[in-house]
Amino acid sequence: MQIERPNPWNRTGGQSSHDGAPRRELRLYGVNAVRAMFARRPEALRKLYLSHGRAGAFADLMKWCAAQRIGYRIVDEDDLRRLAASSHHEGVVADVVREPLQPLPEWLAALPEGPCCALWLDGVGNPHNLGAILRNAAHFGVSAILLPQGSTLQLSGAAARVAEGGAEAVGWVQMSDTGIALHALRAAGFSLAATLVQGGDDVFATALPERLVYVLGAEQTGMRRTLVESCDMRLSIPGSGQVESLNVASATAVLLAAWARR
Repeated sequence: MQIERPNPWNRTGGQSSHDGAPRRELRLYGVNAVRAMFARRPEALRKLYLSHGRAGAFADLMKWCAAQRIGYRIVDEDDLRRLAASSHHEGVVADVVREPLQPLPEWLAALPEGPCCALWLDGVGNPHNLGAILRNAAHFGVSAILLPQGSTLQLSGAAARVAEGGAEAVGWVQMSDTGIALHALRAAGFSLAATLVQGGDDVFATALPERLVYVLGAEQTGMRRTLVESCDMRLSIPGSGQVESLNVASATAVLLAAWARR
């Protein structure tokens, strides 16, 4: 087995290249994130970096890489930390092909009948919140993350690690014009629920539809008022009042649990 030192500054985990175009590759790190990717779409793997301590646990991936002529390296901890730009790499880093966004009409056409929940992210950007949202979404069987027109949000290595494999279980869907997206979702039987810190109906006392899109606003500024007014429902999570609100990731878990217990 050849041991080489990589160029740690050849990073592919950012959201865009120097010319502003989205990167085709994503740098994943963390055991569950890399394992979930390999279990679902091994053909996406382009390069694998492992610590000495992880080599035995990832022998199957190294064998697959050798058979497919995919490069892999055993590297030092410092190199892994630089490759991941994080100390939370857990001994494994992988460069993978980024999964393309699915157009909304294509996603709707492929949906089976019956209950379905999706999350419309209107400005959520913190990678740790995004990762926690993806983990919650995977746990409760959410079908997709819906991105509004013009959104630059992409999965990052940090978000994938926090998601603990959940990023591979939830689709990413690109919407077009908001009005067109709202019409298409309603035509497919979905109701849209704006999630508000205050002023909405109690989510625990509200009859939730079986096909529902929760619309979540940005961490600091919340949802756009025009989007709130376009939704069918306005929901809030009641609390003690000792703090202003839950953060967006914690709120997502509560909202999804309320939908799941219908």
